[in-house]
Amino acid sequence: MSHPLTAGTRPTIVGRPVILVVDIFESDFGDREFSHGIPAMPDNRARMEKAAAFVRKGRDLGVPIVVVHEVHRPGGIDFGRELDGSEDVHCVEEPGSPHLPRVGIGMTDDDYVVYKRRYSAFYATDLEILLKGLGASTLILVGGLTDVCIHFTFVDGHQGDYHCRVLEDCVSGSQQAAHDAALASMEYLQTGSVLSSADMLEALQDR
Repeated sequence: MSHPLTAGTRPTIVGRPVILVVDIFESDFGDREFSHGIPAMPDNRARMEKAAAFVRKGRDLGVPIVVVHEVHRPGGIDFGRELDGSEDVHCVEEPGSPHLPRVGIGMTDDDYVVYKRRYSAFYATDLEILLKGLGASTLILVGGLTDVCIHFTFVDGHQGDYHCRVLEDCVSGSQQAAHDAALASMEYLQTGSVLSSADMLEALQDR
């Protein structure tokens, strides 16, 4: 017999939802396979186009949009251990960089921007203050990479007691196997957390 705390299925949306757009850059809408040593799934562009379409629909429904961008100071002083693995220098703050805000998803003045220096959108940022100000309970994650920034942001959101949802067709991993494993890991933490953009849109429209 299950414990009362674990009995039943949680609703798709609990309280007020917020859409977190994690690291969607202008370059995601080109025909890239690799950028700065960071691999992308073959259908990355289609996934990011679907994410952008979902964001537009969510905005029309009055859901707050929080755009999270990883950025690093020129000179690499704040990269830390990020370059110890497969990734090369990326997301550097410089004029003309494709990694500046207000690209990719057609941002509006009503959207919010959070800059991060690490993979998780929560680590050393003001995201928590912003979410509390918005009264957020459910976080809807789209963007990339599924197995890195999406996964780590999801975990921190989970540990902060948010109801986290990730749209499997609006996120893209470094490779299919890593993408699938990350989705399975997130579903392990919160049952029902992995769903399609169509299912989430239906839930938003019904709320």
